[in-house]
Amino acid sequence: MTNEDHESLEYMKYLLGNIGLEILTSIKRGAKHLETIKLFSGVSYNCIHGRLPVLLELNLIKKENDEYSLTEKGKKLYVKLMASR
Repeated sequence: MTNEDHESLEYMKYLLGNIGLEILTSIKRGAKHLETIKLFSGVSYNCIHGRLPVLLELNLIKKENDEYSLTEKGKKLYVKLMASR
C-alpha cells in the first residue's frame, strides 16, 4: 500500500466515522434492511438514517428494491479497512 493509499484510507475512516464503518460492516455481513442493519450494527435508527445517504453518495453501498448492498467500491474499501487493522 502506497503512502497515498494509506492517506486515502485514513481519510475515508474519518469521513465515515465509527457509525459509518459499523453500518458498512453490517451490510457486508448480510444486513439488507434498516431493521437488520440496526440489529447487526447496534446503531440507532436516527444514526443509520443520517449515515446511509453518505454511504450512498460515496458509492459504497447501493439500494435496490428496498435492500442495501455493497458496491464494488464498498467491497474494496471494506477489504482495505480489514487489512489495515
